[in-house]
Amino acid sequence: MSDMKNMNRLLDIMAALRTPDTGCPWDIKQTFKTIVPYTLEEAYEVADSIERGQMDELKDELGDLLFQVVFYAQMAREQDLFEFGDIVAAINDKLVRRHPHVFAGAEYKDEAALNDDWERAKSSERDQRAEADQASTLAGVARSLPALKRAQKLQKRAARVGFDWPDVAPVWNKLNEEVAELQEAVEEGDKDKIFDEMGDLLFSCVNLARHLGVDAEEALRQGNQKFTNRFNCLESELSHQNRAIEECDIIELEQLWQASKKSF
Repeated sequence: MSDMKNMNRLLDIMAALRTPDTGCPWDIKQTFKTIVPYTLEEAYEVADSIERGQMDELKDELGDLLFQVVFYAQMAREQDLFEFGDIVAAINDKLVRRHPHVFAGAEYKDEAALNDDWERAKSSERDQRAEADQASTLAGVARSLPALKRAQKLQKRAARVGFDWPDVAPVWNKLNEEVAELQEAVEEGDKDKIFDEMGDLLFSCVNLARHLGVDAEEALRQGNQKFTNRFNCLESELSHQNRAIEECDIIELEQLWQASKKSF
């Protein structure tokens, strides 16, 4: 079956699922807002499949993610907002518009110049979508993004208009300042202040990562996986000894942890 026939079949299936009386009760009752958590979950499952190198699994996960797009398109069609074809047309136009070096003969001296033009194009599009009195440098950074990713995008946007440290040295100073403020809040025992200062410290960590050229979200994802691997190694070692973690004191656990670090 051709790609277009497969795509049309998927659209027909989605329409059938949403048909009153004969469709699926669960699908029929969904709204734009109720579907969002599932969309985010599917996106993360795509990323997880890639990180684990599971390409067969990736095919299925990408299908699940595509289904989310089709779901939104069907709901929009029912409300006379737009259709799936409008989504495709919009991304086609955007890709051509943002790649003049491919489709319009534009030339750039290096990748940095290309990226600068890309950002200018995105900024122009945001300005066109916003009313003149409501336009903001930070407009359009989705609140639903993972917190680390959103922090990085907010900082990057602000930096483009000059709101940024010139080099990494003051970023280190700011990080140390936030650590001191958090320690002070802990000593005071003020839970609200601790919560607030912890947010500031994490935001500063993201800023440091950005200045060091590190994607904070990806770095933490890797850190999570490293912790998982090492913890599993620790558990495996104790299992071979017919022991449980609860039976060990902190000193022995630290020794096992250090041993696991040699493997991961």
